[in-house]
Amino acid sequence: MAVTALVSEAPPPLVLEPSERAPWIARRFLVARFSEWGIADDSLGRVVVSELVTNAWLHGEGVIVVRIFRDEHDGRPVVEVWDGGEGRPVVQEEDLSATSGRGLRLMTELVHEWGVRTLNEGGKVTWAKLR
Repeated sequence: MAVTALVSEAPPPLVLEPSERAPWIARRFLVARFSEWGIADDSLGRVVVSELVTNAWLHGEGVIVVRIFRDEHDGRPVVEVWDGGEGRPVVQEEDLSATSGRGLRLMTELVHEWGVRTLNEGGKVTWAKLR
């Protein structure tokens, strides 16, 4: 009797230590996924994963987990970033004198949809579905 292994369609997640290198590593991870899927233009994905991972690094807690997969209903790429922090990302009001705080506002204008869900075991997942 032959034993058949079950193969998951979703690529394994990327687990990152919270550091200034985390966004760079996450961008490389996204580029590799998009290349596997034959998506040539990864610029929007790189912006989104950078913003979400940077927010997790600066405002979250613990390790950062990145998942990149395609939505089973419409095939759009989805970026998910998990962290152990309880705080939720907030789109800042426009402040022309601010030197930071614009990334999430920019991201929300670029993606199809996005959101945050709280995890039962603590922490949250911030996700964005790309156009």
